[in-house]
Amino acid sequence: MRKVICLIVATLFISSVAALAVPANKTLEFDKSPMGAVQFDGTVHKNAGLKCKDCHNSEMFPKMKQGTVKITMDEIYARKLCGVCHNGQRAFSAKDNCARCHVKK
Repeated sequence: MRKVICLIVATLFISSVAALAVPANKTLEFDKSPMGAVQFDGTVHKNAGLKCKDCHNSEMFPKMKQGTVKITMDEIYARKLCGVCHNGQRAFSAKDNCARCHVKK
């Protein structure tokens, strides 16, 4: 019986983590920026060869829940958070490319 309960708990945990991640066919919108909403496209990042754990780790985005990490342009320009990749070397630079992420409605 104990093994069955452990299996159920493990299945529920794995399912909840998967539900919070942004899979390849989903888009997540961050609409708090005065510069315009930012849409995170799971497909674009998957096609770039990234896996969820590449960003969702203790150093970048430790929690997979929207709004748990405050993202600022200063941090991105300092090569933190999104700026780890969006530095002009691995991916397009965040500097001088505002409209690639921010969309005013």
